[in-house]
Parts: sequence; C-alpha cells; structure tokens
Amino acid sequence: MAYFLVSTEHLENRLWFRDDQDYNTGMNFVAIVANSVRVNVLAFILMSNHVHFVLSCEEEEALLFITRFKGCYSRYVWDKYGEKDFLRRNPVDIKHLDADNESLERAIAYVLMNPVAANICQHPVLYPWGTGDAYFNETPIKGTKICQLSDRARRRILHSKKEIQKSCILGEEGYILPRSYVDTAFVESLYQTPKRMNFFLMSSSKAQQRLERKAIPSFRDQSLLNASLDLCRTLFRRNSPKELTTEQIVLLLREMRWRFSADINQLSRILGLTYKDAAKLFETPNI
Repeated sequence: MAYFLVSTEHLENRLWFRDDQDYNTGMNFVAIVANSVRVNVLAFILMSNHVHFVLSCEEEEALLFITRFKGCYSRYVWDKYGEKDFLRRNPVDIKHLDADNESLERAIAYVLMNPVAANICQHPVLYPWGTGDAYFNETPIKGTKICQLSDRARRRILHSKKEIQKSCILGEEGYILPRSYVDTAFVESLYQTPKRMNFFLMSSSKAQQRLERKAIPSFRDQSLLNASLDLCRTLFRRNSPKELTTEQIVLLLREMRWRFSADINQLSRILGLTYKDAAKLFETPNI
C-alpha cells in the first residue's frame, strides 16, 4: 500500500466553502467518496479556498478520489448557488509519501496545521472541519449511526444517494465525524505518542509560517464574506459586491482592511477579485 498527499491549488478569487452548511456538506462528501473509491483516509483539512488529504491507497485511486470529491462538491455548488463547473479548472497535486523517512508524519502535520498557519485557531484540535481532534482522543463518539437514518433523511443530510460505511456516525454538528471512519489507529501507531505527534505539529512548516507572521488571530473568510454583504447594504444600499461600482469597491476594500486588518489575498478571494486587481484597486488614489 502506498501513501499520498493530495492537494488542490488555492482558489484566488472565490471560496470553496461560503458558510457552515458548505463545510458540513464537504465533510460528508469525504466519507462518501472514500467509501466509494475504497481508500483509507489518514488525515484531511477543508480550508475556505483549498483542501488537503493524506490517503493510503494506490495512485490511481488517489486521483479518482479527488476527482470524484471535486465532482460531488461542484454539483452541490451548482444546485445551491447556480455556478456550473465550479472546480473544473482547480488543479490538483498528488505527492507520493515515503513511510520510512518520516515524510508521512510530516505530511499529516502539514495538513493539520493549515488553520493554525492561517491564524484561525491556536491548535488543530480546535478546527472542526478536518481530522485535527481525531487522534489520541479517548472521548466517546456521540451521534447517530448513519444506518439508523431513513433513506430520505440520509439523502437530505448527505446531499447524496451513494452508499456509506455503516460505522459512520453523524455528529450533532451536522456532519459525519471523521473519527468514525478515518484510520486513526494507523496514524496513532505512526506517531506512537501524543507528545511525538505534537512535536511534528509544532515543528512543521505551517507552524513556522505562523511564528514568522506574529499576527493576531484572523477572521474566517466566511465571517468577512458576511461582513462585506452587511457593509454593501449599509454603505451603498446594494446586496453584494457584484452590484458595486469600481469606486465603491475601492471604498469597500479600504473599509474592510481598516475594520478587520485583512490582507489583500483574503480580501480578493472574498470579493471575487484576482489578487492583481485587488492590489491595484487598493492602491488607487483617494477618491
């Protein structure tokens, strides 16, 4: 069996997940697609504009997994937001991991530390949309087994008719809990102890990024997206940034930068702009 780090490229001017329901749906699709492709999921994280997975499988199965995952989520986006082919041009990178030189441990740590590097939380156990709290966790899993739900309830919650592992448990949060299907036993045996796992987490490249920035915790993309809509209504009497003039977009960028200390990368993907366009607008002389 081989191991792979599967990642999508960061979307520059849009978000994968715009609200908690989107995240919950993405969480459920991980379990559904993993069951259909028959891959072992070791770790994953769903960030606002990209995703990462560490899988135990063959390379063609890793590619099939991410292809189907993107396909399922794209169909969901089309149904909910009316956006067709949402992830068609979102490139994928698949890296083979060697289990004998600690690259597997480092890859899992890299994946889990993404929200920490983004200053969303202080430790991966605090981030709900991934496997940060799945390992060395002796707390009993609370929820409802998927097999106990009616077919109608299962389709409504999961947004899919596909079969899923009977052991999967739906948590109170509204998504399938990773601990009920992720291969946590293998990951725990890989790291051996919580202390050793924490060493890899804190020494990962993502942890170093956070230390170098020395920044205060950031607002989540979804929080800023909602704030941008509120500001559009309050300042310009418009429902969304798409309805604003160029001058109003400039004012909105500056207002959000001042209010939330958000950087241009974050503002560009929230407002649907390329980084180049957002930077150019932000540098526009006072109007």
